[in-house]
Amino acid sequence: MLRAENGKPSPGPKPDPLVRGGFTDGVNEFWVYASSLVAPDSLQVCANGNRADLVLIVSGLNTGIDHATWGDEWRSRSPEWRAWLKDCAAHVFDNGSLLKERQTDTRARKVRFCDG
Repeated sequence: MLRAENGKPSPGPKPDPLVRGGFTDGVNEFWVYASSLVAPDSLQVCANGNRADLVLIVSGLNTGIDHATWGDEWRSRSPEWRAWLKDCAAHVFDNGSLLKERQTDTRARKVRFCDG
């Protein structure tokens, strides 16, 4: 915990309220974000803590007509891997994180997989 000069705990950075949680494929960490706090119409999946590295956007959540858009680096992955990632993202979006907390020390990292 960080402490201010007066010795009292100082608040850390506020967590992003749009983060629903994360999961991993054993190589990359994926973080799922809602498009808004109230009635989000889409979810976004970003890789390795980089909001600019969009892996997947699923739009149309409120209409029931989902449309998946894949990021450039990710659309060439196998259909099975993309189906797995989309299923994990939907699970995290609906139910919360499969990771207990964001991992910063890769030596102490516990890897969790989404099994759908």
